[in-house]
Amino acid sequence: MSWVSTRTYYDRINRLVQREVGPPASAPMLIESLDFSRIYRLQGEEDWQRAADVIADSAQRLTDAGAEMIAIGANSMHKVYREVETRVTTPILHIAECVGAKMKQDGIERAALIGTRNVMTESFYRRRLVSHGVDLLPPDMNNVEELDRIIYDELMVGKASKDAQRSLRSMFTNLQKDGAQAVILACTELELVVDVDANVLPIYDCTAIHADAAARWIIGG
Repeated sequence: MSWVSTRTYYDRINRLVQREVGPPASAPMLIESLDFSRIYRLQGEEDWQRAADVIADSAQRLTDAGAEMIAIGANSMHKVYREVETRVTTPILHIAECVGAKMKQDGIERAALIGTRNVMTESFYRRRLVSHGVDLLPPDMNNVEELDRIIYDELMVGKASKDAQRSLRSMFTNLQKDGAQAVILACTELELVVDVDANVLPIYDCTAIHADAAARWIIGG
């Protein structure tokens, strides 16, 4: 939902399309960049209903403009996926389904899920991964608090501190000791402080996997 993740999606989708189709190619996309302050750190049921309305209205505008597939560029906002799905006719590419399918293909059976508080602690995201045979470590509430601070206070305003990078590296080391075979990076901004190619555990970057699935749909479509 932040401009940071919008930039990441746009860049990655276009790069894959260009690589697969040819140098002159770019991805035909409709983008609605939302005002994140309207759906920031949601708490109660009323807040989440407002978020569902904001995203469903956006999805309908994109549908009216000709979109044939919709991607919600935020892990946490998939909490309202089912409601949005019932309010538009256009199919929605679910981020956790893309990630779960990739992990099943790779034979990952036990992993740690990190992201915002609701992604880590609620069932709407976790059950999608479990349905693909991925056993998830229980959330460590110390990690939950630290990640929420890093994500909302730093990353969503485009700040990537060295302290945040060190905190994530230490967290991954502990998750490996707890038996995780991989870490699921379930926040679109976490790539700012995580080197997905240089960690003690394999990193499943949900943003990259989701964007790649969208790009392949565009190429196939």
